[in-house]
Amino acid sequence: MSSLRTAPAPVEKGTSPPGPGSLTPVQRRLGRDWRLAVLFLTPTAILVGALVLVPIIQSFITSTTERHGAESVFVGLDNYLALPGDQQFRTGVVNSFVFTAYAEVFKVVLGLAAALLLHRLRRGRALITGLLLVPWVVPTVVTAFSWRSLFDPIFGSVNTLLTSSGIGPLLADLHLVDTWPAGWLSDPALAMPSVILVNVWKGVPFFTVCFLAGLKSIPAEHYEAATIDGASPWQQFQHVTLPGLRHVITVTVTLSSIWTFNNFDLIWLLTQGGPGDVTAPYVLIAYSKAILQLQYGAGAAVTLVMLPIIAGLVFVLVRLLRQDAGNRPPRWTGPTRTAFPWVVTAVVTGLLFWASPDIFWKAAVVLGVILLIAAAVGKVVSVLGDRGGRRASAVVSRVGSGVALAGLLAFVLGPMYWIAVTAFKSETQVVMRDSDLWPTPWTLEQFGALFTNQPFGRWYLNTLMVSAASTAVALLCAALGGYALARLRFRGAQGFTVTVLLTYVMPGALLFIPLYQLLIETRLTDSLWSLVLTYPTFTLPFATWLLTGYFASIPVDLEEAALVDGSTRVQAFRRVVLPLAKPGLLAVALFTLTNAWNEFLFAFVFITKDEYKTLPVGMQSMIAGDVVPQGQLAAASLLVSIPVVIMYAFGQRFLTEGLTAGAVKG
Repeated sequence: MSSLRTAPAPVEKGTSPPGPGSLTPVQRRLGRDWRLAVLFLTPTAILVGALVLVPIIQSFITSTTERHGAESVFVGLDNYLALPGDQQFRTGVVNSFVFTAYAEVFKVVLGLAAALLLHRLRRGRALITGLLLVPWVVPTVVTAFSWRSLFDPIFGSVNTLLTSSGIGPLLADLHLVDTWPAGWLSDPALAMPSVILVNVWKGVPFFTVCFLAGLKSIPAEHYEAATIDGASPWQQFQHVTLPGLRHVITVTVTLSSIWTFNNFDLIWLLTQGGPGDVTAPYVLIAYSKAILQLQYGAGAAVTLVMLPIIAGLVFVLVRLLRQDAGNRPPRWTGPTRTAFPWVVTAVVTGLLFWASPDIFWKAAVVLGVILLIAAAVGKVVSVLGDRGGRRASAVVSRVGSGVALAGLLAFVLGPMYWIAVTAFKSETQVVMRDSDLWPTPWTLEQFGALFTNQPFGRWYLNTLMVSAASTAVALLCAALGGYALARLRFRGAQGFTVTVLLTYVMPGALLFIPLYQLLIETRLTDSLWSLVLTYPTFTLPFATWLLTGYFASIPVDLEEAALVDGSTRVQAFRRVVLPLAKPGLLAVALFTLTNAWNEFLFAFVFITKDEYKTLPVGMQSMIAGDVVPQGQLAAASLLVSIPVVIMYAFGQRFLTEGLTAGAVKG
């Protein structure tokens, strides 16, 4: 966000800000703009309080109870005291840590590499950036389905391609896999690495966009100063690029870590926590206890005991966003040495080796290969630059960048290509695995079967209505709340801003149990109202946070001019600020609509009847045991993804601007 501090209220030109003597006693106590702030912030305060803060308090109360039949009995701290001895809970915590740590390492490495490649690209940057965003844009259920099919040990294209290329048997010879063909999601040794790979595939675009925005903010004169001092490309990367990206990297990793640590939908859709519990995160353990076993107290205790970890990450995030110095990339003053990053790296490495030695060596080999290739390319470019001059170095650099981008695009778009071609195959071709990478012939058979055999049209309409309603609520409330936090002067502005940030990063894992209980009590489960009422828990705080940054970035002088011309504050907001904030409003609409369109956990827990299911839950219900209608799911995935991809294609500029102005930069 541009700043978490509230900007001073506009005053008329040629006048001094009103002094303490010109304010009423109430204004001196509550702030000059407290009346307008109450008006603007009330909708957000009611929704955030009722849907986030109250449920969390209710969750604490629930965690002290135990269900005996139809009654809940107070048991104090018994649910918490039982957790250290619960093997399933301990496994879930370790799995969440392992899943998060490895995923973040690879997302940082690949995201930074992609951002550096795109930053140096002169032509086609917008197109390639848009293509790289596809994994992040498509719904999680589409991601899970495509990778489940690709990972199939017998019919999946991953094993087929690795076998034909000779890489698969080589992996077996190097003992990176136990058997070949590999059971990627069914082998206990490969299930967690496979799930991590899918999370990395989906998360790299977010890191790339954030890092690319950060690279653009590093002044070119810093690199020029380093070049004059004789710094090598590696020294420039180490002492200019990384310090300049430090703030963006830390904020992005912290946000992503919170989301990844509390991930439920991707893991559930890929493995349902199996085989055994090797991929089950703590959120899945809480779901199992609360929803499947109806032990709400035990499930609430599982989620709340993780609150200190989440609170620690949120504390770091808030501190980072309030440091104005983080916005200014440090100038080149020569190579510097600091031990802190190496200490953190050593601690995390040691914990990962202790928690998952088998995965550790696999990840180390893959990461080592990536870094060796990057180092080798950099060395070749440097040597050619010394011997053959700048032209030869530039040619090799362009060729290397082109090859790297081609490989990255193949990794990113491969699963989406598979979905596209499978959707147009006949059922016979899908079953017989004939011409796996191309439909022969092209047919709409799968689309017809999808609408005939499934209530897909009903799911589509449900998703559209819920997404549109939750987006409208978020946009209206966030526009009012964001303006108040960015412009108005009133007591409690800082506290309200931090509260919005806290609720934004508050995971659904902490809320779904108390919200489920609330919906049962009000008899709103199995209705679209259950989703319309609960989706603001994640759409509204984010929208308010992003728009606060947008409004703060609009020059105050423009609003002052409207006030001098006789406009009221509300009129200036409507006629001046809102039109200027149109890019921010479009970015918010894009984000909130996509999040609501893709949401799985709440819809999965709150909805059980087919007639009220949304697309992600409906598609998941199409899989019955081992029977997977691959063709119909591919057709459904294509129909679900196309609207979102089109929206992001037209709104990519607003997306990047939104991340720069309100979401990532501190």
